[in-house]
Amino acid sequence: MDTFAPVFIALYVAHSVGDHWVQTSHQAATKGRPGWPGRLADARHVATLTATKVVLLLPVVALLGLHVSALGLVAGLGVDAVSHWWADRRSTLAWLAKVTRQSEFYALGTPAHPAGPVTAEGKPAAHLGTGAYALDQSWHHAWLLVAALIITTV
Repeated sequence: MDTFAPVFIALYVAHSVGDHWVQTSHQAATKGRPGWPGRLADARHVATLTATKVVLLLPVVALLGLHVSALGLVAGLGVDAVSHWWADRRSTLAWLAKVTRQSEFYALGTPAHPAGPVTAEGKPAAHLGTGAYALDQSWHHAWLLVAALIITTV
């Protein structure tokens, strides 16, 4: 238990840094496209994201004297990477939202939503986020929990 909390916190912080600061604009714009260009952009994003997690997690483990195994690290980060790549293909997460009846929330903050944000003139209005982004991040957070459990118990 003494290991789980710092590992989860390090993964959570590294996820935020890697998903928002390290990811390139090209990766963000391309990773959801069909075919190999989208798959490869997503793979590059996940590679830099995972590297960010390693760079932030290893000093936490070393400085706090945490006991984790190499197998646990590889397995936990691997599960996290696969789940992240899957969701970031976008069509996959949109499908999951559809089958869980979250499509309306998924469209929140976009012109596709029945209550999409618009200006007084009826044009799309600026906003701070979308339902798709919220579902994406909550998906990633759930898998960070799984990754931290694997890292600290394997």
